[in-house]
Amino acid sequence: MPNAENSGILIYAQLTREKYIHTVFYELLDKAKELAKKLGGVDVCAVIFTTPGLIDEYKESFKNKGVNKVYYFEDERLKDYSTEYYSKLMVDLVGVIKPEILLIGATNQGRDLAPRVSSALHTGLTADCTGLDINEKGQLAATRPTFGGQLMATILCKTYPQMATVRPNVFKIDQSGNFYETEFISCPVNIEGMKKHVELLEFKKTVDSVINDLDSAEVIVTGGKGLKNEQGFELLRRFANSIGATVGATRGAVEMGLAPSCIQVGQTGKTVHPKVYIACGVSGAIQHTVGMEGSDYIIAINSDENAPIFEIADCGIVGDVFEILPHFIKK
Repeated sequence: MPNAENSGILIYAQLTREKYIHTVFYELLDKAKELAKKLGGVDVCAVIFTTPGLIDEYKESFKNKGVNKVYYFEDERLKDYSTEYYSKLMVDLVGVIKPEILLIGATNQGRDLAPRVSSALHTGLTADCTGLDINEKGQLAATRPTFGGQLMATILCKTYPQMATVRPNVFKIDQSGNFYETEFISCPVNIEGMKKHVELLEFKKTVDSVINDLDSAEVIVTGGKGLKNEQGFELLRRFANSIGATVGATRGAVEMGLAPSCIQVGQTGKTVHPKVYIACGVSGAIQHTVGMEGSDYIIAINSDENAPIFEIADCGIVGDVFEILPHFIKK
């Protein structure tokens, strides 16, 4: 049963290195509004860490998306992410406002922050969720793949706040506005005397992360084990280039050394939902499909007519990718 002392939903609004609010926040926000209605219309709030004066740049975004309250911490020492500083301040805030649910995006940063916070709060954490709901008892029902992706488990948290992390691109963003007179609350930055064990010296963006922007791609062409070798993946890249698509890969293809892990789609890679997803030589194991089944339109090319990928495909082509792709490229 819900704890009477805890109320509302708190979402971590992560800032990117370019100082934009990460899109996963907006995805979580729209889902949180759905959960809030099922909880009787509780507040949906955000927490953000910024340098002095920067909060003004985000106020319109929070208001236009209908956030009830924004708790913000301002300090020059919060310019770069710090496990020690961010987790300590998050724990301080939760201790004061006592949210019923705490949601964090499963980004690299979120995956570092969430377990630290849950440990300090002595509460449970369901990580890398693909679904969130409220059950008949008013508890957060968090769904995630388990047993190597063979099953989907719905997990309940017995302690408060109920915590979950959700991978980017699992939930779609509602583009409609819902203006609120959001309340902005400045929070004390009590980190004096804390030792910072990690210092960021330099940040370098890899070439792969620049040219393979799977998170925002509208068309993705993904290769699996069926491409067999480097020549097969080169054929896939030429096809992707011919239609202006972004290249993805299955875990099997990555393990074969055909593609870098940064473009892996699936349970242990990225979750995507482009307008068009073209799976080439992909069998369709649940470990992969959990990361792309939310695509608007799925096209599958596989020589095995019984491949599981055809069960979720909108359009299926039974045939050899080495024969079919050259025709597509020519067209």
